[in-house]
Amino acid sequence: MILKATEQDGTQIQSITAHAGVFNEEEVQCVADIWQEYLNDGPDVCGYNFIVDKEGDKVFGFACYGPRDLATGVFDLYWIAVDSETRRGGSGRRLITASEELTKEMGGRMLIAETSGTDHYEGTRKFYTGTGYTAEATIKDFYQEGDDLVIYVKRLE
Repeated sequence: MILKATEQDGTQIQSITAHAGVFNEEEVQCVADIWQEYLNDGPDVCGYNFIVDKEGDKVFGFACYGPRDLATGVFDLYWIAVDSETRRGGSGRRLITASEELTKEMGGRMLIAETSGTDHYEGTRKFYTGTGYTAEATIKDFYQEGDDLVIYVKRLE
């Protein structure tokens, strides 16, 4: 079930991020930082909206999205991650679909997801294309030499 994330979900969100197998320490810390902003300031102030896919107390995955500054109706999908033990069980699709629907409810017309171009992120890129996103741009060597930024876009109807 997709729900707005609550403080009780924080430990599992951090665990999912740390054990996803794709995020480095800096990225794991970034999720921790924006989670604290979400808790301390609320989504209306910080711009980060966290949702979880959970059953009972078990969080299967989470997504974080929010409006992009200086662009009308454009939102970023900042993070989406699923527990490695439950991957390929539909949680990612439920989370991205819910993020799109909630973005539309907030006046969004476009959702942008950015990811790495390395082989390590091939599954992530396939996930985005498989859920209707188009690779709109690639910035070579963005993250570091040999690690491109790939920007995916989905126009919401």
